[in-house]
Amino acid sequence: MTAIAVRDGAGPADALHAVTADRPEPGPGQILIRVHAAGVNRPDILQREGRYPPPPGAPSTLGLEVAGEVVRGAGRWQPGDRVCALLGGGGYAEYAVVDARHALPVPAGLDDVHAAAIPETAFTVYANVFEHGGLRPGETLLVHGATSGIGVMAIQMAKAHGAKVIATARGADKARIARELGADVAVDTRVDDFGAIAKAEGGVDVALDMVGAPYLAATLDALNTGGRIVYIASQGGDMLEIPVWALMRKRAVITGSTLRPRDADEKARLAAEVERVVWPWLASGAIRVMVDRVFPLADAAQAHAWLESGRHAGKVVLRA
Repeated sequence: MTAIAVRDGAGPADALHAVTADRPEPGPGQILIRVHAAGVNRPDILQREGRYPPPPGAPSTLGLEVAGEVVRGAGRWQPGDRVCALLGGGGYAEYAVVDARHALPVPAGLDDVHAAAIPETAFTVYANVFEHGGLRPGETLLVHGATSGIGVMAIQMAKAHGAKVIATARGADKARIARELGADVAVDTRVDDFGAIAKAEGGVDVALDMVGAPYLAATLDALNTGGRIVYIASQGGDMLEIPVWALMRKRAVITGSTLRPRDADEKARLAAEVERVVWPWLASGAIRVMVDRVFPLADAAQAHAWLESGRHAGKVVLRA
């Protein structure tokens, strides 16, 4: 099969190139998927740079989410079924294997490109906003990085859940897109103070942050009593200076998580929850899958370069 490898094991985007590799063989409880599309995510970039090694037992090939057709079934899946799946790795290829419990049916009305854009974002938002963050209907969610793949999903899932959403983005066009996706308030951080605006809007109960250190002070200041800040990345800096008294006064919680290293049973539990909660929102149209650009699998280097440019709004997807 054709797969994408990283020249010399790590490097810039142009280190990605197509190679011929052995087709993977599914083990007990796994399915083999003929990959039609694969999502491109920030962790893929970190792995390409040598800063995010795959967990033990995962393929070294990049790619954490795919959509396609089951070739060999297991569990609930039969050959010919259309699925999308969360992977530990191996998605940038023509075939991938995955624990059958980590696959979900392609939502009705979606093609494989849009289905491949769902798993990583939906699992991440559900685990971090709904579980770790404990977002409740009527509360306010602050989403940093509103037009990232995670951001566009977080806005829509929170609104479907009955929450108010304040979103931040760099640029007026991105702030406009956030409003079109349902954000009640969208702040262009290049010109406006998101912390002051959030406070004027009544404060924040949960903040989903992928920026890190530069936004901590303003986010914590805008947090309501009992509020929660959940970190899923630290693109702006990963060393936090925390004003402990402010944290204590607000009875605030600062937490965070990653998805990839979780064990198979935990991912299976999350998959069931995402299918129960999020799939009906997709079916009803409450959530729209937003794909920014599609690249051929062989052009994975260009896809990474585009994602790294920060000019995207929504997901970047490879078509196999």
